Amino acid sequence: MEFSVEQIASFLHGEVVGDGSIKVNNLSKIDDGKPGTLSFLANSKYTHHIYDTKASAVLVRRDFVAEQEVKTTLIKVDDPYACLALLLNMVDQATRPQKNGIEDNSYISDSATIGEDVFVGAFAYISDFATIGNNTKIYPQSYIGDNVKIGTNCIIYPGVKIYHNCVIGNNVIIHAGTVIGSDGFGFAPQNGEYVKIAQIGNVIIEDNVEIGANTSIDRATMGSTVVRRGAKLDNLIQVAHNVEIGESTVMAAQVGVAGSTKVGKHCMIGGQVGFAGHITIGDNVNIGAQSGIPNSVEAKANLLGYPAVPAKEFARQVVLTKRLPEINNAVRELQKEVEKLKAQLSEKENN
Repeated sequence: MEFSVEQIASFLHGEVVGDGSIKVNNLSKIDDGKPGTLSFLANSKYTHHIYDTKASAVLVRRDFVAEQEVKTTLIKVDDPYACLALLLNMVDQATRPQKNGIEDNSYISDSATIGEDVFVGAFAYISDFATIGNNTKIYPQSYIGDNVKIGTNCIIYPGVKIYHNCVIGNNVIIHAGTVIGSDGFGFAPQNGEYVKIAQIGNVIIEDNVEIGANTSIDRATMGSTVVRRGAKLDNLIQVAHNVEIGESTVMAAQVGVAGSTKVGKHCMIGGQVGFAGHITIGDNVNIGAQSGIPNSVEAKANLLGYPAVPAKEFARQVVLTKRLPEINNAVRELQKEVEKLKAQLSEKENN
């Protein structure tokens, strides 16, 4: 596909600075731009690349002011990154193979309900009384358990396993290898052994959620483990039983959330963050990578560290940690001086 810069600017409600008749047929990073491609500048640390990029056109913010000559054509928009995302989605939809129909070697129970324009790949298994909404794609080797409900326009990638009674909303994307509804980690000590506690709840994934590859979301002991509307979970995340993840919260890879913890709306959780169980995280909380969260957190907090503390306090701790050898040497010198003073005082008293 090929479009003129003017066509792209019109679609994005942007302003062209330069030659709007130039045609582009692909996208590129600004530091690796090539002729015939459209790039973007969303982070100021890459600004210097705009003066020598080979990309034919670049998306920039409306308030961008060049400090020297820019050879490429600019498209000024409100948010270059958001506009890029829109364009990438368009390209993906236009180039992605359209899957429809039921492939050979798949299994669909006679009691299952399958909507229109559904794709079921080879070796997928759809169990009794499952419901699959219109235009949903079930890729090969996926397992859809008894009584599972999947909404419309969902994509279930290869090897996804969705256990019985779980509910998936509309426009949900679940990437390969993810497990939804495995048993929560519930055991009761009894006579020196651990006896399994039946996990009779389910998992509810609301609309517009995306879940990365090889993530596990455990079913509730009772009630539901819930991922609210618009949440985005990266690869390799563990969500334990009875957890609730709030609307439009994002989590990076290797986050672990222990049982019955409630995470609020619009939170940003960095990679490898660990949450203790039975705590509450407020709305609009930001937590840096590898932080440990042992207690509940108030809304709008900005935390780092293990155990996590306010980000500014963590920065001070880091500075002090780097100075520990110097401080240790100073303390030793002071100890020596104190010992000398003690010896001198003792000598005077004896005289």
